[in-house]
Amino acid sequence: MEMNGRSAKRGSSNLRRLAGRATALAALFVGMVTLPAACGGGEGRAEADEGTIRITTTIAQIAEPLSVIGGDKVIVESLMGPGVDPHLYKATQGDIRKLREADVIFYNGLHLEANMLEAFERLGREKPVLAVAETIPEEKLLKDAFGAVDPHVWFDLDLWREALAAAVELLKEHAPAIADELEAGKQAYFARLEALKEEAAVLASLPEERRVLVTAHDAFGYFGRAHGLEVVGLMGLSTEDEVGLTDIEATIDLLLERRVPAVFVESSVNPDAIRAVMEGAKARGLDVKLGGELFSDAMGDAGTEEGTYIGMYRHNVKTIYEALSGE
Repeated sequence: MEMNGRSAKRGSSNLRRLAGRATALAALFVGMVTLPAACGGGEGRAEADEGTIRITTTIAQIAEPLSVIGGDKVIVESLMGPGVDPHLYKATQGDIRKLREADVIFYNGLHLEANMLEAFERLGREKPVLAVAETIPEEKLLKDAFGAVDPHVWFDLDLWREALAAAVELLKEHAPAIADELEAGKQAYFARLEALKEEAAVLASLPEERRVLVTAHDAFGYFGRAHGLEVVGLMGLSTEDEVGLTDIEATIDLLLERRVPAVFVESSVNPDAIRAVMEGAKARGLDVKLGGELFSDAMGDAGTEEGTYIGMYRHNVKTIYEALSGE
C-alpha cells in the first residue's frame, strides 16, 4: 500500500577494560547487555518496588499511555524525551542501566530506533522485549514507493490502540496476578482514545482544496490517511534523509498550485527546510504562513498536556485545523 501524499523517498576481564573506553559506546552497550542479571540491577531493586512491573520504553508515545493504563502497578520510563529524534538516537550509558533494570522493554520497531536493534535482540534473550508496531498486520501499514514501511504508527489512533493492546497482553502474561487490573485500565484508556477520534473528525470539515499538510519530514502519513489529508514531507520517512533543492522547489510548486495557506515545523526536526519553502513561495507571490509547531517523533514536555499522548494528538489536530481553515 502506498503512503498518502509524496512518500517516494528514501528506509570476562575484557569487559572491564571495554567499559573504560569512552570512545566505544556501541561496543559498551553490546557488552553490558550480555552481563549476568546480578550486574543489571537485580540487587539494586528497591524493596518497595516489589509487586510492580518496571517498564522501559524507547519513545514516550508508548510509555505515557502504559503509565496511565497500569497506574500504580507499573513504573514506566522512556529513554527519549521531548525534542529527541528516534531515527538518529544512540543509547547512552544511563540508557543501558535503565534497560538492564527493566522487567519488560517496549520499543516501536519498523526501523524507527535503527541504532538500537542489535541491543534489543540481545536483551530479548533474557527478558520480554516487544516491538509494538510490528504486532500490527502488515497489510495495515503504509509503505513508500521503495517498500520502506512507515514507522510512525501512533498517528493512526486505531492502529496505535492495537499496538498498545499487544503491549498490555505481554504485561498480563508477565504479571497474571494483576491481569484484570491491567485489562480494566486498558478499556478505560481506549474509551478516551475513541472520544479523541471523534474530536479529530473536525478535520473532515476542512475545504478539500486546503487538505494539504506540509511538514519537515514524512511523519504524518498515517495521520493523513486517517483524516483525509494529503501529506507532503520534505524529508523521507527518516530524518536521516537529506532535503535537496528539487524537493524544496517541488513543494513550492505545490503550494502555489493549491494555494496552501500554511506549512508546519516539527518539535524534533530542524525547521530550516520549511523556512526555505516559505521564503521561496513568498518570492513567487504566495505568502505562506507558519501554521505552528507539530509533535511528530517526540511528544511535549512532561507535566504539560502535550506531554501526554492524547494531549499531543489533540494539539496537532487543533493546530492543523486552525491553520488550514483560516480560523
